[in-house]
Amino acid sequence: MHQRRGRKRHRAAGAGRKHELVFTDRVLAALVHLRTQLPHAALAERYGVGRSTVTEAIGEVRPLLADRGFAIPDQPGLRLRTLADVFAYADMEGVTLRIDGTETQVRRPQAHRPGRCAFVSGKKKQNTMKTTTISDGQGRTLWSGADRPGRMHDQTAMGTEDIAEQFRLHPDVRAEVDEGYRGLANEFPKQVSAPPKKRKVDAPFGDQYAWR
Repeated sequence: MHQRRGRKRHRAAGAGRKHELVFTDRVLAALVHLRTQLPHAALAERYGVGRSTVTEAIGEVRPLLADRGFAIPDQPGLRLRTLADVFAYADMEGVTLRIDGTETQVRRPQAHRPGRCAFVSGKKKQNTMKTTTISDGQGRTLWSGADRPGRMHDQTAMGTEDIAEQFRLHPDVRAEVDEGYRGLANEFPKQVSAPPKKRKVDAPFGDQYAWR
């Protein structure tokens, strides 16, 4: 916490607002959320606190976990801390990456706040935050980040987080994505695979717009 603040604490230990959840429970709540993507409201019900308490706890713990990095299966002591580390590891070990975005419901921003509508997800029909997660073929998380408001499309996040640039730097890395990353698969057809497009119902034969 001292490193995150960039200075020593100004108040004595124990001063200030009391946490409703002890540190151990805050860590466990963050780990459960990252592993299962349970909504904050569900975790709040489990701990008997408000949703904002869980949201605050996860927001506090996630940066601490990210600084420590993600453990590598069967390689104790080696951790992935950056996106570049993940692609270097996949290139060296021949791991096929799985890239996906998850949405978590968040409290609606205050009225008249600039950019308030940016959090409204068209898919979820609620206020959310999106997180890009990269895992290996067995579903083990290797990296989680690229947090952005729910309205931002997955493909847009690819450009802002330089994920596309990592594919250029590592031409042998392969990845599997869902329909939300169709643009990435089109840009790197030999590296990124996406599900086949579905044909529209009752579309006339030969129609160039028959696939979606």
